[in-house]
Amino acid sequence: MTGHQSISQLIARFDVAELQWCRRLNRGADSRVVRALFVFASRIGDGALWYALVLALPLAFGREALPTALSMAATGLAGLLAYKWLKRTFVRERPFIRHRGISLATAPLDRYSFPSGHTLHAVSFTWQAVHFAPDLGFVLLPLAALIAASRVVLGLHYPTDVLVGAAIGAGFGAVGVATL
Repeated sequence: MTGHQSISQLIARFDVAELQWCRRLNRGADSRVVRALFVFASRIGDGALWYALVLALPLAFGREALPTALSMAATGLAGLLAYKWLKRTFVRERPFIRHRGISLATAPLDRYSFPSGHTLHAVSFTWQAVHFAPDLGFVLLPLAALIAASRVVLGLHYPTDVLVGAAIGAGFGAVGVATL
């Protein structure tokens, strides 16, 4: 058995183990209001919000925010490279592709789900922005949680995709803060 085959078998076991959670959470997308909220959260987590935040911090707080903004940009790029590499390595198909009982509520950005890049970036950027300006936590913490939850509710990710994305994002966020 090759390393790729054992990874594929492990992923298949996780897929089956998480299927009930995926189905339960995905049922939320049956409601038009819930689906609209989570589609909105997912779309703002595509990147534009975070790029705007990186640019807005120095505009709102001056030179003092520049190191944080630069750190966020650097960890954002590192996070992008990391999650793209992981997706190519693990090739875990999205729940709506693998399971008939999962409804797709919005178009995915790509075919594979592991890890959640939306969650990775939401956690990383939120971690760093809130470290710099704690008052931003009142908006960014619930928003990051909503973005993370949207990925499962919309049928795009398994819960472990989101949990691993959050853990990697927290790692990048911590590294970003440590470099300031």
